[in-house]
Amino acid sequence: MNASHIQDYCKKLKLAYIGEAYHHIEAETREEFLLKLLEIELHSRQTAKMERLVKKAGFSNHKTLEDYDSSLSITLPPSIMLDELKNLSFLEKKENVMMVGTVGTGKSHFSTALGVEACRHGKEVRFYRVGDLVSKLLEKHHNGSINRFLRDLKKADLVILDELGFIPFHKDGAELLFSVIAECYEQTSIIVTSNLEFGQWNTVFGDKRLTAAIIDRLVHHAHILSFSGESYRLRNALSKADETRQN
Repeated sequence: MNASHIQDYCKKLKLAYIGEAYHHIEAETREEFLLKLLEIELHSRQTAKMERLVKKAGFSNHKTLEDYDSSLSITLPPSIMLDELKNLSFLEKKENVMMVGTVGTGKSHFSTALGVEACRHGKEVRFYRVGDLVSKLLEKHHNGSINRFLRDLKKADLVILDELGFIPFHKDGAELLFSVIAECYEQTSIIVTSNLEFGQWNTVFGDKRLTAAIIDRLVHHAHILSFSGESYRLRNALSKADETRQN
């Protein structure tokens, strides 16, 4: 009967994890028992929240800073150190991060890893491949829910726009993407990954004035990272092919 009462009280007090954990705890004093019990509840809540935030972010892959390949070549600007990026100091300042470089040099991995780290710190993150986001924006615009979508987006602490430059946009799509960037300007940090130098962005947006307005808002208060070297995926595939031939 006592066990059922404990479960019932935990449910009423919204202590979701204590009811399952208390009978596994070993302690020499009541204070130690209570401390361990509260630590389990707090840690479990933090873990569950992080998992919810990661799921809500919509990452295409789960990547972390721990498994990032440090041999990949990143040129950092004088404005920020690598440890500051990893510590997410740019989020507190509402700053942006632009990651520019050729395909396969680790931009998407690093941006995702920073996003997952932000989730670990309890931050709201949204991850989009830019082509998918533009399609979603056009759909929301057509069905009249674009304003609700933008309001939800403004709640995020970080928005990641991945793979800008792979697909040119129709004028309507480009303008809707600009509206997202304008909504986030100085309110929400944005990370952009692109295989194109800024001078080539007009090939994506198709309008020089719109392109200039987008770049102006993104690079203001931004850290611009340059990624170089050969494609990680190509290098990995060639390495596996060599192993297969040797075997």
